Amino acid sequence: MSGLTFETLRYYRPRQAESNPETVRADVCIYGGSSAGVAAALQVRRMGLRAVIAGFGEHLGGLSAGGLGHTDIGNKAAIGGIAREFYTELGRRYAGDRRIDGDGAIWQFEPGAAERVFRDWIAEAEIPVYYGQHLDAAITEGGRIKAIRMENGNVFEAQMFIDATYEGDLMARAGVSFHVGRESNAVYKETLNGIHFGHPNHNFKAWVDPYRVEGKPDSGLAFGVTADRPGVQGEGDASIQAYNFRICLTNRPDNRLPVPMPAGYNPDRYVLLERYIRAGVWDALKLLGHMPGGKTDLNNYGAVSTDYIGMNYRWPEGSYEERERIFQDHVNYTAGLLYFLANDERIPAPIRTEAAQWGLPADEYPQTGHWSRQLYVREARRMVSGLVMTERHCRFFETADDSVGLAAYTMDSHNCRRIALDGRCINEGNVEVPPSSPYPISYRAIVPKGEECTNLLVPVCLSASHIAFGSIRMEPVFMILGQSAATVAVLAAESGCAVQDVPYPELRKRLLQDRQVLNPEAAKHAKGPVNPQ
Repeated sequence: MSGLTFETLRYYRPRQAESNPETVRADVCIYGGSSAGVAAALQVRRMGLRAVIAGFGEHLGGLSAGGLGHTDIGNKAAIGGIAREFYTELGRRYAGDRRIDGDGAIWQFEPGAAERVFRDWIAEAEIPVYYGQHLDAAITEGGRIKAIRMENGNVFEAQMFIDATYEGDLMARAGVSFHVGRESNAVYKETLNGIHFGHPNHNFKAWVDPYRVEGKPDSGLAFGVTADRPGVQGEGDASIQAYNFRICLTNRPDNRLPVPMPAGYNPDRYVLLERYIRAGVWDALKLLGHMPGGKTDLNNYGAVSTDYIGMNYRWPEGSYEERERIFQDHVNYTAGLLYFLANDERIPAPIRTEAAQWGLPADEYPQTGHWSRQLYVREARRMVSGLVMTERHCRFFETADDSVGLAAYTMDSHNCRRIALDGRCINEGNVEVPPSSPYPISYRAIVPKGEECTNLLVPVCLSASHIAFGSIRMEPVFMILGQSAATVAVLAAESGCAVQDVPYPELRKRLLQDRQVLNPEAAKHAKGPVNPQ
């Protein structure tokens, strides 16, 4: 063993109030250093106004620089503007790599390479970034945010604000309406929302006993199985799709560090996986998306894998301390799973050998034990504005006539629950249904209701139902919406109007000028790669 630990890996580390807190002023303040936040800041600068990023963590790029290097696309022809520039710039830096498209873009990349692009762009644009800014309050007056205050006492004042977090923290503190969980199908006349049984992917393909002692219900449920009632297909509930880490691994011996036994390691957490393998199914490491540098982006695959089903429900509205506990639990579960597969003698030797060939890259995430600092928050709060994107938009039963970008990915939900039903384990909540073609995302879906806030835009936790958000929630789309939100913010600031009142023809003209793709007809015949989840 290398003595490797995750002691420096944190979601949240409390900071004492500054003795001389700063007051930072800009035209547009972006809260969140995600890929959407970076795109928004760049667009503000390109349009001639002052931008500032107040980032919760210590890094830029969110999940795009946090392990999701095997890009979830849907249709690459739907990706324009700064998002397309990002993948093209990576292609330039990987010159000669066989993965580069004919148009110069690359869609598979290392985490460190992605963060270097984001940092270089921000430095070149001279955009100030304040790291470790934990939002305490939004100071509002007359339906507008005047400033936001951090736990360390820093205050950020601006004409316009953009919430680029994966959780919608600024949106919530500003008093904007939101929803957490799965709506019932009846709410928006959908067919894929709410409780969902029957989708075969990522469910148990063999009978697995759900009890601590096999065959003995009175022994209690095994780790990870809940006593929830099954519920009715299409019924709404408060559960959310599982989180995981998109894990950067390598099998190159000269760069490979063994995954350590994490703190609090308990092999009993993986009893369902051991039973599943014993039943004849081995697929937990199947979704290894290969990237440059001999690295891989490992995602969840199958019934028991890196998704930590049911253990994230309190994340969206949890305190920072509670999220830190959930974060560490996810780290320990996932690292423990990899350690279990490579070391536990209950696992067949060929599988242990296969798992042990993969380790953490010595040249990635050196500050955090070579493990990603970005939990894959697939879904948290979702705004409820004047227009809610739904399955009906994905299927073109309704079409937004005020497009600020396109989405094209599968209507996708990872599993939300693992329950015992008739003496066996069942995963519930997985959905994977492709839309008809790339479809427009409405301008009205990234701005709050006018009576709630008139100078805030929300490009990540936008107004969408659970199942529509499952299609929209991809990193290229977040960058697209971040750029479009910034365009709205600048136009509103320059004209002195509310973000809801920017004339759409003027907005559309500027978006097209900046190479955003707004028309589905421009993309639907181009077939880009579709990656699983």
